[in-house]
Amino acid sequence: MIDFIENLARQAGEICLEHNQGLTGDDLDFKGSRDLVTVVDQKVEDFITSAINSRYPRHDVLGEERGASHRQSEYRWIIDPIDGTTSYFHRQPFYSVSIALEHHGRLEAGVVYGPALGQMFTAVRGEGAWLNGGERLSVSTTTAMIDTVMATGFACLRAGREPNNLHYLAKILPEIRDFRRCGSAALDLAYVAAGKVDAFWEMDLNIYDVAAGVLLVEEAGGRITDMQGGSEYPHRGIVAANTNAIHERMIALFSR
Repeated sequence: MIDFIENLARQAGEICLEHNQGLTGDDLDFKGSRDLVTVVDQKVEDFITSAINSRYPRHDVLGEERGASHRQSEYRWIIDPIDGTTSYFHRQPFYSVSIALEHHGRLEAGVVYGPALGQMFTAVRGEGAWLNGGERLSVSTTTAMIDTVMATGFACLRAGREPNNLHYLAKILPEIRDFRRCGSAALDLAYVAAGKVDAFWEMDLNIYDVAAGVLLVEEAGGRITDMQGGSEYPHRGIVAANTNAIHERMIALFSR
């Protein structure tokens, strides 16, 4: 199925690129005061869902914009049509198309595609993770916090959570070299898998934000937990790290 998923993501990315320059305020809607959705998000999800339903009509689909089907299938597709809509609307390149496939609740395949970046991250359970079909991904080998560059985001601020990620950022930032904020959790996870950043954490995400990225990190040798070190991600936050040493220090800081 991975060829099908890659082709689907690439075609979805072409829709994103085709419509990006022409977006105006009239093409926007709001899920909250800061949480944007565009007509292109909906168009891309409809395209992906239609293609899946045509090829696999008995499979379930969960998408960010249209919600879930309820066919009681052993397969479920998890779609974020444009992860990083704010970046997309403001014509920044840090957005992605994220598509994952579960079988009996276990992630089996996933793709995170950055159309404006020309980056296709692919993972298949037990077979590894890859960039653009040629470069096998592996997390970084950094073991000292001061040598790390991490990524995070602030979905929690849109949700009005207290305490929010500013609280945890203040704990992490003095111990690391720097952090990055691109606005797409799926890309952030892909960059952990590729060793471009050493770790990522965030609060108030949904499964469609992280599903494909989680498999990328796992297949690249990284570790994924919630912010308490358990398995209830993303409900209780998510932490993706390159090594146990970095991961354990992050969890210790989050527990304070």
